[in-house]
Amino acid sequence: MHMNVRIHPTAEVSDRASIGEGTGIWHQCQIRDGASIGRHCILGKGVYVDFDVRIGNNVKVQNYVSIYHGVEIEDGVFIGPHVCFTNDNFPRAVNPDGSLKSAQDWEVGRVLIKRGVALGANATILPKVVVGEWAMVGAGAVVTKDVPAYGLVVGNPARLIGFVCPCGHRLQAGAPVGETMPAYCPHCDANLDIPLAVWQKIMP
Repeated sequence: MHMNVRIHPTAEVSDRASIGEGTGIWHQCQIRDGASIGRHCILGKGVYVDFDVRIGNNVKVQNYVSIYHGVEIEDGVFIGPHVCFTNDNFPRAVNPDGSLKSAQDWEVGRVLIKRGVALGANATILPKVVVGEWAMVGAGAVVTKDVPAYGLVVGNPARLIGFVCPCGHRLQAGAPVGETMPAYCPHCDANLDIPLAVWQKIMP
């Protein structure tokens, strides 16, 4: 029994999943054995959470997101509609001899989405990727490698084009100070320090 959790009658939630207080699970979701979902999360229509997936607190998962085995999502993450997490770098249905692959025939590629990240609609996250704190992934992006904290990435494959504030707006670069680049948010007046070596990745 999941206490103080809102589960729509059409959702399929395993009794062996852990669901935190105040979480809402909406139409046609499927939550499998061993999944752990934190407090005050929202899972929209048609969300799939595979076995042993870990989701933190205050996470918003929009409609038809697929979160497969091997994925960990920290607190405060926003996941836009139709985002897909993958977990196999070498996907095949069969082995070279034509036999059907089994659960032992592949290696899980872990994915970590860190605190405060926002993933735009239809983004795809490939295996063995870490998306850093407060980073933002543009709609439709295909993330093939790690994203730095506060990084803004777009495209296929996703490329770093700037940095964003925790409020979600673009940061403006200041003058370098040692090995850091001060960054200013014109929307909320926040000041952040981004490693200069990371910022230089987007410089001409």
